[in-house]
Amino acid sequence: MTKNIELTVEEKLQNLFGLQSIDSQIDEIKVLRGELPMEVNDLEDEITGLQSRVSKLEDEIKGLQQSISDNENGISAAKALVEKYEGQQGNVKNNREFDALTKEIELQNLEVQLSEKKIRDANTEIKGKEEYLTTSQEKLSTREADLVRKKLELEEIVAKTEKDEAKLTKKSTSQQKKIEDRLLVAYHRIRNNYRNGLAVVTIERDSCGGCFAKIPPQRQLEIRQRKRLILCEHCGRV
Repeated sequence: MTKNIELTVEEKLQNLFGLQSIDSQIDEIKVLRGELPMEVNDLEDEITGLQSRVSKLEDEIKGLQQSISDNENGISAAKALVEKYEGQQGNVKNNREFDALTKEIELQNLEVQLSEKKIRDANTEIKGKEEYLTTSQEKLSTREADLVRKKLELEEIVAKTEKDEAKLTKKSTSQQKKIEDRLLVAYHRIRNNYRNGLAVVTIERDSCGGCFAKIPPQRQLEIRQRKRLILCEHCGRV
């Protein structure tokens, strides 16, 4: 059967309902997988962010440790100058030279005090960052373990269902060839409007099988006659 052959309304309905049945089976397989693919993607994104955070913290700690080392070297250099200037004070020829050396000693002592403060501040900052780093590393380790587990779950489900899904997808493609383009476009549009993917439904207890709205007896009679495609007045399903 091809799209070029003129079909009756009943045949069109049967083809649409057949396609819906196949696509619903594919939907059930995807539901079986649940939100695992999304959870895997979310975990991968979170792990990337945590890895970036850990790397940044490690770099910041290294920078602070280098700053401490530089300040310690600065203290050593300043103390050496103080010792040098104090030695020179014993050989000055006048008060002017003595005062100049005294100012240099005071300046170097201030440098020592400033460097010591920077070292204390850096050590405090390192302690805070190391605590944050430990927490981030623990969280990263937990998320990586979660990702391994979720991937294994997903792989198991995919392994069980991929053959069935491939067969059904092939059947769906074949079934779509029996349906005229205009109806196929409408079918996909309606399917995309609803989370359950139902575009073609039956009457259940005098109600639409999609939205469960009551269908008047006269409209039910028209549906049973299958003289034209009828859409639900409430949800737009066939």
